[in-house]
Amino acid sequence: MPSLADVDLDTLVIGLAPDDQLTVRRALAWVAPRLSEQITGGGETLLAHAFGSAKILAQMQADAATRIAAVLMLTPEEPEPIGAKARASDSISETFGPEVAQLVQGTRALSRLGSLASGASAGALDSLDQKEMLRKMLLAMAADLRIVLIRLASRLQTLRWLANEKRPCDPMLARETLDLYTPLANRLGIWQIKWEMEDLAFRFTDPQRYKEIAKLLEEKRVERESFIAHAIERLANGLAARGIVAAVSGRPKHIYSIHNKMRAKQLAFNELYDVRALRVIVQDERECYAVLGLVHEWWVPVSDEFDDYISRPKPNGYKSLHTVVSDEAGRPFEVQIRTRAMHEFAEYGMAAHWRYKEGPRAGQVGAVQDSAVAEYDRQLAWMRQLLAWNTEAGSQSDDLQPAKLRRVTQDRIYVLSPQARVVELPVGATAIDFAYHLHSDLGHRCRGARIDGQMVPLHTKLETGQTVEIVTTKSGGPSRDWLNPQLGFLASPRARAKVRAWFNAIELAQRTAQGQTLVEKELQRLGKTAVNLEQLAQQLGFARADDLYVAAAKEEFSLRQLDAIFQPTALEPELRVEDLMVHAARADSAGGASKSNVLVVGVGSLLTQLARCCRPVPPDLIEGFVTRGRGVSIHRSSCTTLADLSRRQPERVIEVAWSAATPGAVYPVEVTIQAQDRPGLLRDLSEVFARLRFNVTAVNTQTKASIAYMAFTVEIRDGADLQQALAALSEVSGVFLARRR
Repeated sequence: MPSLADVDLDTLVIGLAPDDQLTVRRALAWVAPRLSEQITGGGETLLAHAFGSAKILAQMQADAATRIAAVLMLTPEEPEPIGAKARASDSISETFGPEVAQLVQGTRALSRLGSLASGASAGALDSLDQKEMLRKMLLAMAADLRIVLIRLASRLQTLRWLANEKRPCDPMLARETLDLYTPLANRLGIWQIKWEMEDLAFRFTDPQRYKEIAKLLEEKRVERESFIAHAIERLANGLAARGIVAAVSGRPKHIYSIHNKMRAKQLAFNELYDVRALRVIVQDERECYAVLGLVHEWWVPVSDEFDDYISRPKPNGYKSLHTVVSDEAGRPFEVQIRTRAMHEFAEYGMAAHWRYKEGPRAGQVGAVQDSAVAEYDRQLAWMRQLLAWNTEAGSQSDDLQPAKLRRVTQDRIYVLSPQARVVELPVGATAIDFAYHLHSDLGHRCRGARIDGQMVPLHTKLETGQTVEIVTTKSGGPSRDWLNPQLGFLASPRARAKVRAWFNAIELAQRTAQGQTLVEKELQRLGKTAVNLEQLAQQLGFARADDLYVAAAKEEFSLRQLDAIFQPTALEPELRVEDLMVHAARADSAGGASKSNVLVVGVGSLLTQLARCCRPVPPDLIEGFVTRGRGVSIHRSSCTTLADLSRRQPERVIEVAWSAATPGAVYPVEVTIQAQDRPGLLRDLSEVFARLRFNVTAVNTQTKASIAYMAFTVEIRDGADLQQALAALSEVSGVFLARRR
């Protein structure tokens, strides 16, 4: 078993201030007796694992607290009660401070999440959405970015140890590394961890293919890195001699990247030109093209391998110059040239490297991201910038305090189902929100919940990383209390909408049954029990019989209209010429007005009546039509019924005019209204007529597809009254059409 004497302490404290170095050494001395006799599931000793993880973080120039937390993360922890806030054991907090304790506790939480994901049922995390959700959950659980770094370093140490000891690796662990941890390292820009984890995991998931590509690389990694270093030196010196200030960097392609490119683009190995690559960052676009000219001058360009993404940017906005050249030995390598602004956009903006390398949605033209995804991307960009600043500043800088590594507050949480499916919910969500997210029926039948195995009240707020199990009943529905915001049962608008929909469906079923009873009783009274109700509903203007029942139950349809269906009004008999002579009103009042206040031009006072088809009102243009036995029927000049009568019997049309206004005279007019159906609509419309002091003599309403169709017969004095009524009705909430029939 290894001991503290086997640990090279200098590698763990490199770059730290003297006081921090002492603290790291004290942490190693504190943890050594607690871990010396224990091993991981793969066979590595816990002490060696803790030391290796801290060493990786030291190479990344992590601060002292991060290195100490990596050393302490594997110490045994005491179980905590359900609902307790995440906290490390008191001994760590008292010995090394609350900052280290929080890092240790957060790292342990991420480790438990990894264990849950590894133990998930088959297929639970197979989809791309679920893998992405798990990455988000991992980030959300890390209250401090350094927790993610510790977890990545720990996974890399595990892979390194298995490779060095030539031990077999659990395929699930290697697959999880490629699906979860390397994409996170990639998004955070931690390239030195990303490429090594990818190569090691690929070596375990597909050893045969790994060996094939390794053999195809004629040079060893050291030789390839030497080539890159020589090319960087030559290019940097050449640019400096020409007075061009540039940052030149490079890194050889690693095996997993080569495998991905060959598979994605269906290329043979000899068709790859970017196994080695350089990147040149300059001040402006003019210098980009100047560097391109010098590169083509010093090395031989490969034909058809030049892309000018500056003059023709990619659809996602990416800008850069890409060219492939060959050295004196014919070895091709790629050179990318861009400005600092282009580089920042490519690294942190929409064209970030990971966007078009990790999923089918990445880099799509016109892709629309919702606010949650955009916020998540901003957090990732912020994290990557912090990492870059941490590397540039170095551990000796006083400008970068640990508090600055804090992540921004999230508005989403990520919890697990018992099958390890990751579910994204808003902050403040409860077990009921979780149940409705999975399935509406599960939410309706939810009666209890277990969080991490313990029963909790349904209004308990969930936290990221918890496992939630729903306790259901065989039947039943939600409680109306769930819709009370003060009781805190629901935080998700989606869940609230599903609860409301359930109660609306129950209410609709009740109204349908009530209305059906009313309609059937009325039909029984009329002696029409054998009627086809669906056809009857369509005859009355409803799409289905259920719509008729609901309208009847809500008193939006008068059952008296059923009489009109079964007892239609008799048609007016044909008029005869001999019936033209009618009984006149008082002969001594020639030219006087009848009850309708209409004068028949050129004839003594005749019996007149206002036509019900168009209901004329002063000052409408009017014409008369002589009827049989009922005097002269007065129509509006634009009335379609009058037009039809005059076409058949033009000799019966006579000229009429309004007489002088009679005090108190009123005329019936029919007003039709269309409005969005809502409770209280009929009351609001009636209040308009009451306020204007108009008498309503008849009302007819019905509702189809949530639209109310209403007809009011109102007594008014003249056209001005009518316009006043229509204007007032149009202002009622929900009314979108008010007009005279």
